[in-house]
Amino acid sequence: MSSTIHFSERTQDRPAGPVRLLTLPTPVDDFVSFRGSFLAYPDLAAGEGVLQQLAVAMLDQGTEHRDRFAQVLEDRGAKLNLSSDGLYVDIRGQALADDLPDVLDVLAEMLQSPAFDEAEFEKTRAQTVGQLQRSLEKTSSRAANALTRSLFADGHPNYRPPLETRIQQVQAATRADVRDYHRAHFGATDFTLAVVGDLAHDPVAGAVEEAFAGFAPHESAPAHAVEARGGRPRRESIPMPDKSNVDVRLGHALPIRRDDEAYLPLYVGNYILGGNFAARLMTTVRDEKGLTYGIGSSLSGITTRYPGYFKTQVTLSHDVLEEGIEATETVIRTFVEEGATQEELEAKKETIAGSFTVGLATTGRLAYSLLLNAERDFEVGYLDAFLDRVHALTLDDVNDAVRTHLRPDALHVAAAGTRPEVVSV
Repeated sequence: MSSTIHFSERTQDRPAGPVRLLTLPTPVDDFVSFRGSFLAYPDLAAGEGVLQQLAVAMLDQGTEHRDRFAQVLEDRGAKLNLSSDGLYVDIRGQALADDLPDVLDVLAEMLQSPAFDEAEFEKTRAQTVGQLQRSLEKTSSRAANALTRSLFADGHPNYRPPLETRIQQVQAATRADVRDYHRAHFGATDFTLAVVGDLAHDPVAGAVEEAFAGFAPHESAPAHAVEARGGRPRRESIPMPDKSNVDVRLGHALPIRRDDEAYLPLYVGNYILGGNFAARLMTTVRDEKGLTYGIGSSLSGITTRYPGYFKTQVTLSHDVLEEGIEATETVIRTFVEEGATQEELEAKKETIAGSFTVGLATTGRLAYSLLLNAERDFEVGYLDAFLDRVHALTLDDVNDAVRTHLRPDALHVAAAGTRPEVVSV
């Protein structure tokens, strides 16, 4: 069974100035959504991830030519958001179809000539520090970030520095640092834009080409680490007083990338293990043993540029912490040893198909799917073939991928909360 969008027939993929543009008309009236990204290539080990975050946060605070953009966008009923995402700067927006050229002009001005006003910089820096300080109080953030530091070296896009370190980096950053980072790392390097909705291909291409004609690729080269950290599995404790629960993350690095043939069967296998409320982890650790309200697993941080990791997340009360970790590890080990059943595989195929279809229900989600597919350097037709690929998987395909790549004895553990009784080994 295939998706009903027929991406390859209806999507146009073409250059528009320095932009790779994907346009998809859909039956909505007078409205378009768009998603985009370009590669900035921060030197993450040198702390440039913080500079990118600050630079992006200031883009809507005015340019060399005008003050803020909020009123310009509000008058048109448009939305425009930019965010920092590892190696990428991400773009998300929506507008009336007739207003798209004006909104693209605003976006181009934001990206190319931000003012970086000193007073606005001080406000942005203070707000960023405040956000990071609030994250210090979240057990989920602390545990998740600690796990990445066990698996990856500083400089890998999946590595998350200690929040205290990031706060220090933000506080030490200057407006000149941010301005210099912008000059060196913002440009149309692998700049992709997906536009979906009430549109005709050629007018959108003309508007994109005109808006971004002066946005040249930057010259910064990739500086990020690619491989995972080696070493024996370890456990890390992050004591956080007065927390009612302990957030636990278990995981290990994976050697595969998103375009590896093993990815899809492993993705389906993980879905059977911990992908939703009917998965093995939830039915055993929560429903049968009553040890948690929430547990699941995922394949995280896997791209076509670098491998990622297998991760399980579970929330436990401190009095059943060790029992809960042991039960979680047992479910994973049993699943790897015994494999999935045919019944589980067929059920999850249908669940994945339903989720995929729901995920294409809005213009925003369609634009995101097109962008993500392009970032992976997949042909547009991959989206049409995705469900066929899932349904073609056999039980042997899935179980072989699980046995090859999930390693219960290699699981690292990070726990954050009140008296997490987890010790280093």
